[in-house]
Amino acid sequence: MDKQIAVLSTGAIGSSIGADLTHAGYNVSLVDQWPAHVEAMKANGLHVTMPDSELKTPVTAYHLCELSSARKQFDIVFLAAKSHDTRWLCEFIKPYLKEDGVIVGTQNGMNNADIVDIIGKPRVLGCVLELSAEVFTPGKVQRNTDNAHTWIGLGEFDGTVTPRLTEVERILKHVAKIGITDNIEGAKWTKLVNSSMILAPFGALGLQSWQAVEIPEVVSLCARLASETMRVGAAHGYQLDAIFGLSPEEFMGPEEKIIDKLLYTILGHMGKKGSRTARGVVFQDLLKGRRTETDFLNGHIARKGREKGIPTPANDAIVELVKRLERGEGKPDKSNVAIIEDIMGRGKR
Repeated sequence: MDKQIAVLSTGAIGSSIGADLTHAGYNVSLVDQWPAHVEAMKANGLHVTMPDSELKTPVTAYHLCELSSARKQFDIVFLAAKSHDTRWLCEFIKPYLKEDGVIVGTQNGMNNADIVDIIGKPRVLGCVLELSAEVFTPGKVQRNTDNAHTWIGLGEFDGTVTPRLTEVERILKHVAKIGITDNIEGAKWTKLVNSSMILAPFGALGLQSWQAVEIPEVVSLCARLASETMRVGAAHGYQLDAIFGLSPEEFMGPEEKIIDKLLYTILGHMGKKGSRTARGVVFQDLLKGRRTETDFLNGHIARKGREKGIPTPANDAIVELVKRLERGEGKPDKSNVAIIEDIMGRGKR
């Protein structure tokens, strides 16, 4: 386990990955821009609480400003940053990535093009993941999907199985169940279908997953969002891929069946306890008063829809509502579903 590994941006996802890999004996450096979190990791390590277990482990943590004097060159970098931090963090880490090193975007959203633009395609490996976690207190993570219920898909852009792909697969098996795909961009768009109907909608409505699926008008909104995302993806040539450990057969049949499967599989991964405590990443950011990734999720879908002349009124409405909330114009609340309907109605006039 002599590979030099970095986890760059150690929020909830990055901390979960970093803790697991450190506990497994890998040489891991956790690098982050949140000073208090880095100091807590230096002093006390990471404390990750899962539905039925917990992990406490010492870690090696660095502030961004410390990396220049750490004399590190990394074989593998797991980039766990928010989508809007992708480009500058790729520029930041590029000098510390070995010539034959690889960067893996363990992120939401369709960010591979940005990573490739800066790092170069030969040094980028595709990844799609479903890991639910949150961090509000420095050094302490609530992970809502344990290792057995976390899923990560990996793939080379040309669909081949390479030694580095199998090496990263072997490493990440300490974090999650792993799937290898020859359609990594299709798998990422399939995850985007799921994200489009869960992350920003549930966040803007202030709902946990179990609450959301019990409200008929919210489930109907989820279906509209996912349907738009599927149509836009198809127009751009993305082929849906079996993700979350589901079989290819489960992605066959009518659109409604696929949407239903994507929505309820996540609840199954979190279990009864996890689904009643988990807050999606957009909900977390709104609670923290931070910028969300919505413009890189639903906003990306809307932009790609306009390129093909495909209307995306539901995704447009979610983007507009979340932007209002980011500006402090309202709070996450289930009554916001009326605002979404109003925005969509105005779009028809």
